Amino acid sequence: MRNDHPEARAAATRGPRLDRRQLLTGAALGAASVPLAALGAQALPRGGVPTAADYPARPVVPGADRAHAAGWAELRGDRVGVITNPTGVLRNLRNVVDEMHESGAVDLVAVFGPEHGFRGTAQAGGSEGTFVDERTGLTVYDAYGAGVAKTTELFRAAEVETVVFDIQDVGARFYTYIWTMWTAMQAAVATGARFVVLDRPNPVGGTARGPMMTSGYTSGVGAKEIVQAHGMTVGELARFFDGEFLPDVAGDRLSRLDVVEVGGWRRDVVFGATGLDFVMPSPNMPTPDTALAYPGTCMFEGTNLSEGRGTTRPFELIGAPYVDHRWAAALGDAGLPGVIFREAYFNPTFSKHAGTACAGVQVTVDDPARFDPVRTGVAMLVTAASLYPEFAWRQDAWDPQRPFWIDKLTGSPRLRQQIDAGAGTDDVVAAWQDELAAFDRRRQQYLIYRGPRA
Repeated sequence: MRNDHPEARAAATRGPRLDRRQLLTGAALGAASVPLAALGAQALPRGGVPTAADYPARPVVPGADRAHAAGWAELRGDRVGVITNPTGVLRNLRNVVDEMHESGAVDLVAVFGPEHGFRGTAQAGGSEGTFVDERTGLTVYDAYGAGVAKTTELFRAAEVETVVFDIQDVGARFYTYIWTMWTAMQAAVATGARFVVLDRPNPVGGTARGPMMTSGYTSGVGAKEIVQAHGMTVGELARFFDGEFLPDVAGDRLSRLDVVEVGGWRRDVVFGATGLDFVMPSPNMPTPDTALAYPGTCMFEGTNLSEGRGTTRPFELIGAPYVDHRWAAALGDAGLPGVIFREAYFNPTFSKHAGTACAGVQVTVDDPARFDPVRTGVAMLVTAASLYPEFAWRQDAWDPQRPFWIDKLTGSPRLRQQIDAGAGTDDVVAAWQDELAAFDRRRQQYLIYRGPRA
């Protein structure tokens, strides 16, 4: 029987065994038998990010490296399936599946590939299919787009006893990897499998921002009610999903949830200050700078402006053939903190306006501590809509009941309707403050990492 008392919930996620508890608890990192130096940890850089001087001069060590340093002890004795992609790497940049396989310490029986695939060769909205991995001989199952029933079938076919999730998220509700994790958690409840998250930093920090998803607009880019920039690591999200959503949706919580925590990270540290190498989570997320802008500028997917796909700076270059120099000037005059708008011209090689010259802006974050990506994205939408009669919302014929993609991205028709009615940035942002505050209170008991703006 499930115990709903908060302390009992915390104990359930920690687990009963001392060795695992020492591994999984961030507070125990300094007393662990494996010193940080043995994990190849390095001090945070003191340059490159304007607020880096305020960050703790401590190494940031992903959960995968901590599990590896402990000889994968957390995974021994079970048949293990891993959900990962090219971001599931150690600090030596080797993939965790390859390392587990070669170690001989893990009974690795299957790999599950999300959007873009296990080895990362597929574009947006694609996957690599199911195949046998040449390096390891393991079957890699296509998990992208698989519902709970199909994922449950895959787990049973592979006879998986422990499911491991290790993917670098970018902190936005519409990035699909967290929904692959959510689906896998439901399948783990159905099969009785244990769920282990090898945690990684949230590259945009730990502050929650933006509007809430509503039940009528859920989709693959927002399957449950969380805010647009959730401000959690995948480990924290797993704890939130387990406590808040699984009992109602799956009928129970996970039999066991373990989070191998990130060492040395706190909530105000963006990826550029971690000292970690950034591996592209997807083909259109090339740098940590892209990730900083993405929770706001991805909203341009829901318009007839290019969001920069088909350029070398997707989600930083935004524009259209009908835009001119006035947009950059207006955004510069808006006084948005932490960001600079450069007047820019580009010609996308694919996606919207492919082969057509576009004018617009390049979004450059010059102070991550002051930058609010969602508010900035709203200001960009409001300004573009007011300047250009050609501005329009993207409509999808495949979903006639909910044709506007922006509604799925923002969680409801509210933002679109406000902008169409001439609302300004302050009014649009003010509309979600109560739901954001409620979400922030709700998530507190599931947070692992502390620091400013928790």
